[in-house]
Amino acid sequence: MHIQHHPLPCTSLGTERTLTSLHFGRRGARPKVYIQASLHADELPGMLVAHHLRGLLTALEDQGRLLGEVVLVPVANPIGLAQRIDHRPLGRFELATSENFNRHYPDLAEVAWQRVGAALGSDPDANVRRVREAVLAWLEEQRPGTELQGLRLQLLRLAADADVVLDLHCDFEAVLHLYSETACWPALEPLAAWLGAQTVLVADYGAGGQPFDEQLSGLWSQLRARLAAAGRHDVPLPQACASTTVELRGEADVDHALAAQDAQAIVRYLHHLGVTQGNGDEPPPALRCAATPLAGTELLRAPHPGVIVFVAPVGSRLAPGAHVADIVDPLSDQVTALTTQHGGVLYARARERYAWAGMEVAKVAGPQPIRRGPLLSA
Repeated sequence: MHIQHHPLPCTSLGTERTLTSLHFGRRGARPKVYIQASLHADELPGMLVAHHLRGLLTALEDQGRLLGEVVLVPVANPIGLAQRIDHRPLGRFELATSENFNRHYPDLAEVAWQRVGAALGSDPDANVRRVREAVLAWLEEQRPGTELQGLRLQLLRLAADADVVLDLHCDFEAVLHLYSETACWPALEPLAAWLGAQTVLVADYGAGGQPFDEQLSGLWSQLRARLAAAGRHDVPLPQACASTTVELRGEADVDHALAAQDAQAIVRYLHHLGVTQGNGDEPPPALRCAATPLAGTELLRAPHPGVIVFVAPVGSRLAPGAHVADIVDPLSDQVTALTTQHGGVLYARARERYAWAGMEVAKVAGPQPIRRGPLLSA
């Protein structure tokens, strides 16, 4: 294992933060997998999974069984990790700008199109190399002016040439679930099976906000779209990066047994990809769910303020009209039942038990699209 420390731009006199990356295998070996944890810094299960992964990957490397390259960033957001107000962690938004740490990543497809779009030809492998070289060169040329810009650029520098990217997050209270671009799902299906995902949400590029994982997979899907729009249908360009956000259950699910289980599942996936040499080919188990459209997620919101009383646990498979929660106003004695109109899997719900009017209380994954426009929250 090789450890690298990447200083971030200084925001204030006398202060400096550092991003740390752990590198396993030979640099430039294929496949390359990039794994980061807790980009939303108050989502901690991924850090513990990274701890267990570090031990597994070190052992594989020591045994000579690491054939590809793995880059592991156990703490992807040192900025947000240090943010705390009134004893509460605030790791989703940067306090200085109110920007989400997992939004506003640069459009790498536009970069590649401008730099090498005209040079792409009939050799798919050569096209992949050209695109990766162009994007990495552009990233190295950038000079960030702020700490947040520096963090975003450094994460992309580590991940932009990866074949697979796993961005480890969690929700408030949730079952294990994945978000991915539709084009990536075939490559990620074995991972979902080994992790035991109970919901998989897919969408075409443009779900909203330019999150980290989508900009990496979207580099390829959007570049193909640009080639098609230009009438260059004879230029082959593979989906050279499969990226996904892995939601490791809920914020309170920081547990050695769960983390070890998830780390083992990821190592099995690495063996499936050919990154590691295993003791035999182990087929993935049956999927626990089918992939459903992100646009099929029904958001249940509180119609008025009050105490939230959940009736259905996370992971419940709900029929249309099923009772999910009550909103109780103890001043007026009003009790409002929140029900799902379309049905599906209750995959995430609020951690807090007090709702303000309009608050998002629960998410239900359904099989049919029911929403349009931006699909991701702030």
